Amino acid sequence: MSTTTDALRTVVAAEHAALFTYGVITAFTTSTRRRTVDEFGAEHRAARDTAADAMRSADATPPDQEPGYTLPVEVTDPTSAATVALAAETDCALAYRALLEQADSTAARRIGLDGLTASATRAAQWRAALKQSPYTVAFPGSE
Repeated sequence: MSTTTDALRTVVAAEHAALFTYGVITAFTTSTRRRTVDEFGAEHRAARDTAADAMRSADATPPDQEPGYTLPVEVTDPTSAATVALAAETDCALAYRALLEQADSTAARRIGLDGLTASATRAAQWRAALKQSPYTVAFPGSE
């Protein structure tokens, strides 16, 4: 294992957790946000697959999805759903930032940059939904 594949492993694990989170919140989002949740879930699935493929290309085995994950708050309504979605995006941003810092190839850095940008963008949308200000943070992935 290299520092890059270790960081990619963390990214894949964070994406697995995000996919679980988006699966849970689907039942608690409003009809107006359902499309957003579906789109964000699809983005996480694609990002997970990209990172897992990069691991396989480096002869490393991606981690399996856990049977379940502990969410930071109980999801009971649209507000708590948005709160855990924001937490998932923050966790993914942390993983992608670490990948950027540890990557030893242009391809891995691209995965890190693309993932960090996407997570930061989605996090800003969840902060807006939660009416948190500011919507963006200065250094995504350092929260």
